[in-house]
Amino acid sequence: MAIERRDYFGWKDSWWLRNAEVELVVPPQIGPRVMRYGRTGGPNVFHNFPHALGCSGEPVWQNRGGHRLWAAPETAASKALDNAAVEVRGADLRLDIRQPLEPESGLEKEIHIRLAPKGPRVTVLHRITNRNPRAVRLAPWALSVMRPGGLAVAGFPPRVPHDRRLLPTNPLTMWGYTDFSDPRWRFTRRFLLLRQDSAATAPQKAGLFTENAWAAYAVDDEVFLKRARALPGAEYPDFGCSVELFTNAAMLEIETLGPLSTVEPGAAVEHVEEWSLHSAPLLQNATDDELAEFFEPLAPGD
Repeated sequence: MAIERRDYFGWKDSWWLRNAEVELVVPPQIGPRVMRYGRTGGPNVFHNFPHALGCSGEPVWQNRGGHRLWAAPETAASKALDNAAVEVRGADLRLDIRQPLEPESGLEKEIHIRLAPKGPRVTVLHRITNRNPRAVRLAPWALSVMRPGGLAVAGFPPRVPHDRRLLPTNPLTMWGYTDFSDPRWRFTRRFLLLRQDSAATAPQKAGLFTENAWAAYAVDDEVFLKRARALPGAEYPDFGCSVELFTNAAMLEIETLGPLSTVEPGAAVEHVEEWSLHSAPLLQNATDDELAEFFEPLAPGD
């Protein structure tokens, strides 16, 4: 178990946090971001865009990949440059990342990482503080950019027979470019699946609400799972989404969101994700029952 300071693809003195099983990397020149999460010495489950490696200070926003924190709903201010130095503090199995005031939005963003002493589990706390002189309505939005070639999975709320519940259980949100006839999408009774395809010519996105908010990404024989808890009855962005999936030809994003709230000057909102890695056979053609057998022990419902 260690924290090291060493190069990561041209970002000098990056913070490497690891235990015997997994490692994470946070470059202090850009952020707040986590650019790597994977087995120690193994592949990165996150995608890193080659054109942005080792760079900082660009005049326009760059999708560098990795894991980042935004404020929802998406606006022009969402793509604040976030390409300048951040404060990083490390101790034991913790990394605390704090971004200076973001001039485009008047927000201050933080990511706090806690790695378990053993195993692949990571707790990631996201915090957004309003430094504007006025209240701002927003929700924390945690986006993980996954490397190409995999399959995203999100779970619906528990399915129940018609005679047990007459009212709807959850929204399924579409964007203007969402096309459920696209073969990258697949629905089963309990799951929504989205395949990343590097030959695709159009992006796809959809979102849903579930209290047990989780999304996973299976690539090769590895499954990255992130979990969060959503609040029933609270207002969520994008017609009520606590989980969203997005893909284009370059990558796939799995996203969780916190509730919308009016954040007064000086106040903050927080959103917590739990990350883990799991070995798994290929899930591309798994049946609903096979998916349930794999995911229900990892992300048990209410």
